[in-house]
Amino acid sequence: MNMYDLAKKEYAEKGVDTENAINCLRDIPVSIHCWQGDDVIGLDGGGALSGGIQTTGNYPGRARNFEELKADIKEAFSLMPGKKRLNLHASYAVLNGEQVDRNAYRPEHFKPWVDFAKGLGLDGIDFNPTMFSHKNVKDGLTLSSPDEDIRKFWVDHCIACLKIAEYFADEFTSHCLVNIWIPDGFKDVPADRLTPRLRLKDSLDKILACGYDKSKVIVAVESKVFGIGVESYTVGSNEFYQNYAAKNDICCLLDNGHYHPLEYVSDKIPALLAFYDKLALHVTRGVRWDSDHVVLFEDELKEIAKEIVRNNAIDKVMIGLDYFDASINRLSAWVTGQRSMEKALLYALLIPHDKLKKLQDESNFTELMVAQEEVKDMPFGAVWKEYLSREGLKEDYLAPIRAYEKNVLKERK
Repeated sequence: MNMYDLAKKEYAEKGVDTENAINCLRDIPVSIHCWQGDDVIGLDGGGALSGGIQTTGNYPGRARNFEELKADIKEAFSLMPGKKRLNLHASYAVLNGEQVDRNAYRPEHFKPWVDFAKGLGLDGIDFNPTMFSHKNVKDGLTLSSPDEDIRKFWVDHCIACLKIAEYFADEFTSHCLVNIWIPDGFKDVPADRLTPRLRLKDSLDKILACGYDKSKVIVAVESKVFGIGVESYTVGSNEFYQNYAAKNDICCLLDNGHYHPLEYVSDKIPALLAFYDKLALHVTRGVRWDSDHVVLFEDELKEIAKEIVRNNAIDKVMIGLDYFDASINRLSAWVTGQRSMEKALLYALLIPHDKLKKLQDESNFTELMVAQEEVKDMPFGAVWKEYLSREGLKEDYLAPIRAYEKNVLKERK
């Protein structure tokens, strides 16, 4: 018997079907963010990074244009197992020299991305309005700005994004998740916390009133506890957005870097599943704050995956990745993060959740603790290797990335 056969037998003794876990994992889509490849610069020339967005490092080979970014995504995706989606920011519009601002973007500005994604056989495209790195981020404010012209510009931008999202949904016969995040807030103690939130509420009301097709487009709002330049007050707070989403029947997006370090998104997932039919995630790795480090196979990631699987929420929780690191090979960052997410999902699929839940309901906490510890010693690695093999991949992805770096990335001066 090979290692997988032995692992399969050992898991079966615990009541876990490894074949079912592998087949289930193959069908869970993970939305991969395009902005790891170019350090969140974008293609529309909006300007220097702003809104608390910051990358550190100067590793060679950053994608400088659409063609290079496509090439890097294609290479990285070829090393990732499982079903994939592409996650775009609006700042990645392919304008081909046309002078058009973000409030007037149209589906044709993203057709090259659709053609590219179809060529890769992707499951769909998700989308994000880009309300940072632009001259109309005035005094750090967008949808909550007291300047009506500024506020209208960003409302129009979001409405344009919803129309583009409908186009994506039609092209892939799959939903498009549109996530609204704004950088709005204040560096020091504000004199008025309510009025900016009332302006944000009014802006969101106008966006949702545009008549978008809810059967095709899922709108989400993403909170943040603080950021660079908004240390004292964030307009789009967790409490604001959760209440707004509940009242307006839209989706909450949880970014696990956007909370206090002792708040855990893994605990928030089941809390929100009690009230929402759909949730969205931006999976990242915060180191003491929202630092967007590359996702690794660590405890909180495992807990996030467990909550998705054991609550039968695979079809309810939309998983996207969100990190960017310019200090290491960018393709390696992409693949490491995606494989870590896949590992966490497989790990969760190989846990006898029904047995553990029964022990909890019976208040058999002694046996529950022992059983939970036993899970950690199971031969997970053998099942992971089998999954990779069936996906036509090897454990070693650094060798092909090094070859790509030598032949492609180092030619970028």
